[in-house]
Amino acid sequence: MPDDNRSNNSPPERYTYAKAGVSIDAGNALVKAIGPLVKATARPGATSELGGFGGFFDPRAAGYVDPLLVAANDGVGTKLKLAIDYDRHDSVGIDLVAMCVNDLIVQGAEPLFFLDYFATGKLETGIAERVVAGIAQGCKIAGCALIGGETAEMPGMYAPGDYDLAGFCVGAVERGQQLTGDKVAPGQVLLGLASSGVHSNGYSLVRRLAEDKGWKLNRPALFDADRLLIDYLIEPTKIYVKSLLPAIRSGKIAACAHITGGGLLENIPRVLPDGAHAMVDADAWQQPRLMAFLQGQGNIEPEEMARTFNCGVGMVLAVEPDHVEALTAELTQAGESVVHVGTITQGQKGCTVRGSAGTWSARADWEASHLG
Repeated sequence: MPDDNRSNNSPPERYTYAKAGVSIDAGNALVKAIGPLVKATARPGATSELGGFGGFFDPRAAGYVDPLLVAANDGVGTKLKLAIDYDRHDSVGIDLVAMCVNDLIVQGAEPLFFLDYFATGKLETGIAERVVAGIAQGCKIAGCALIGGETAEMPGMYAPGDYDLAGFCVGAVERGQQLTGDKVAPGQVLLGLASSGVHSNGYSLVRRLAEDKGWKLNRPALFDADRLLIDYLIEPTKIYVKSLLPAIRSGKIAACAHITGGGLLENIPRVLPDGAHAMVDADAWQQPRLMAFLQGQGNIEPEEMARTFNCGVGMVLAVEPDHVEALTAELTQAGESVVHVGTITQGQKGCTVRGSAGTWSARADWEASHLG
């Protein structure tokens, strides 16, 4: 059969990238808009200029003599759905940076530079700029430079309004000063640094509870009439870099564990050597109201809380007893809330979290363990 366009003598349709759903102009406008945000993250070793095919960083200009490079990448997870559904795009960029830089600092590495990946079906420059502004803010908090990124507009890949984020960060530590867990030994004290909320893990469960229980996120939280529930849930992940870096470099910390997916139970063993077991006392700190709310709404057992959420502790440090007092004072002065959460004992590599009846709403004394 003859082509319809030719049968009515109309010229053949001319295709463009824009007609397929990709706007090069929107991408260029975004790069121009975020230029000042990126420049604001400049630090020694990086110029933070956009537009090339890659970003340069000079470790010597950052003061390193014989550095080991440490790399990390991560995302924000389904917390992004809350940001999208409730127009809270301004802080998820901080989450993105935090999830990467906190994974570097626990290895003793100073975050040096960051790159982001923003993917969406249709680029809305206003939303993208708000997200990147959060990324830039996170980089400034962490002291690293935003030296590049990628914006991908992919029609048909995402539902309208949806987007995804990925972050990539590189840090450095002088050779011999890295934290690998080899300095952890029985008798050391475990110090916990308070989290800022749920951080960026466990949101599939949070969102399931919100749907099943019919939460009104734009109304005051049941446990705090002065703040909306969405504000609690969208609170960005705390960045621990600037408070921890001086203490790590001074040798006061044997190991650090970033409490992410897997909670206290599964993250602390990641920094333990064979023969070391972490004993965590859940009675040692008060359960945050948000965590108590989540647990109560979901009728969640304490053991499940310990392997799903950070439970109010976003970072755990292994410290020699004679460093505890000075380190606690130093970190408190830096703005951290510090609590003695447990000890390192001799035993199979792993972690046990224990609590008394009443702790985390338990009906009796309880404990949960993870080995390996």
